[in-house]
This record gives sequence, C-alpha cells and structure tokens, in this order.
Amino acid sequence: MSKKSRKKSLKSSTRAKTGTKRSAPARAKSGKTRSLPAAKSTKNAVSGPSPKSASKPSSAPKANTPAVAKAESAAGKSPQLAEGAKAPPFRLPRDGGEVVSLSDFAGQKLVLFFYPRANTPGCTKEAIDFTRLSQAFAESGTAVLGVSADKPKAQEAFRDKHKLNVPLISDEKHEMLEAYGAWGEKSLYGRTFMGIIRTTVLIGGDGRIKRIWRHVKVDGHADEVLAAARAA
Repeated sequence: MSKKSRKKSLKSSTRAKTGTKRSAPARAKSGKTRSLPAAKSTKNAVSGPSPKSASKPSSAPKANTPAVAKAESAAGKSPQLAEGAKAPPFRLPRDGGEVVSLSDFAGQKLVLFFYPRANTPGCTKEAIDFTRLSQAFAESGTAVLGVSADKPKAQEAFRDKHKLNVPLISDEKHEMLEAYGAWGEKSLYGRTFMGIIRTTVLIGGDGRIKRIWRHVKVDGHADEVLAAARAA
C-alpha cells in the first residue's frame, strides 16, 4: 500500500471514530430533552390546591370555650344567674359589725337589692322604699338585705342618716356581686367602667331563685318586689 493510500485510510478511520464519539452525547442530550416535558406535564396534572393556597383553619375561638369565657370575664360579662337556679352562697359583714350569710335565711324567702353606692340619690330612694315596706315584707315571710361595695362604716352612716331598718351588706371584693350578676360594664357620659348594676333578686324558701330584676328603675320597684314576694 502506498503512503498516500495509508494516509487516506488513517483519516477515514479517524473521522469514523470522531463521528461515533459525537453522536453518543447528542443522542443522550436529545433523550434528556424529550423527557423534561413529560415530567412537567405530570406535575401539572396533580389536582387540588397548592399548600400555599389551601384555606387555613379559623383562629377564632368557638362559642362556650375557655377562651371565650376568659374574654367575657375580662370584658366584665359575668355569667348570668338564671331563675330557678340555686342561690349562690355568701358570707359578708353588715352594718353594725355582724356577719350575714345565706344560710341564716334557710327556709324563708329573701330579697337582695344591689345598689351602686350609699347616699347617692337613686340608692337612697330605693333603700328608703324598702324600709317603708319592711313590715309588709316581714308579714309575707320575706327578709330584705341591701348590698353594695361600700365599707361597713359607710353603710352605717347611710343607715343612720336616712333611718334605714334593713341590713346593709358590704361586698368590697365584689365576690357576691359577681356571683349574682350585679357587677359588670357600665357607661356614663361616654366613659366605660366596671361597676354595680342595680339588680334585685328574690330567693324562695327552697333556696332557689324565684325572680330577677336587672337594670332596675327605682320608682315603684320596691312595691313590685313585694307583690312578687307575696305571690312566691
């Protein structure tokens, strides 16, 4: 074989080898490119919302949960005492230095009138009206107690000034007031505050609540309570 023939043969062999080496990556690259759309199509075919778009559960507390109870307490919304319920017990000081408890009136009817503050106009009129009817209440087998957050000394001054003959209880810590639903949020001249809500409760001889008057209007109220006590 001549030198020229050998050179031609060598070049042909080199080109053949080079073409084989080039074609392999090309085929591999081409195969990889064809597989991408298939993978993308499979991902898009999945149904349902993405994790980001999925609706989140509401964080608002449900009714009657401890969170709601706590919020209502902070807002001054004491649990409402219902008619027919057992009267909450209490043991508190009264004018004159004695201590009064619910058990002292076991077996007889009892009227509790809760008033905001001693010696204020509405509270004075209400206490005088219950004093005026005290004998009629006694004849119907009903005891009467006035309740406020005033100190015992303030209650005594209130009693002496207006010649009141109904016992006046001091609930300075608001425990009894809250138990009977007479402590809550009030507003005056655009200002909101916590205070005593004028309330009256009639308790039967069985120790259960017979009648509740909330947000009492003083005029004629004592007479209305007496009529209810007679009928109980």
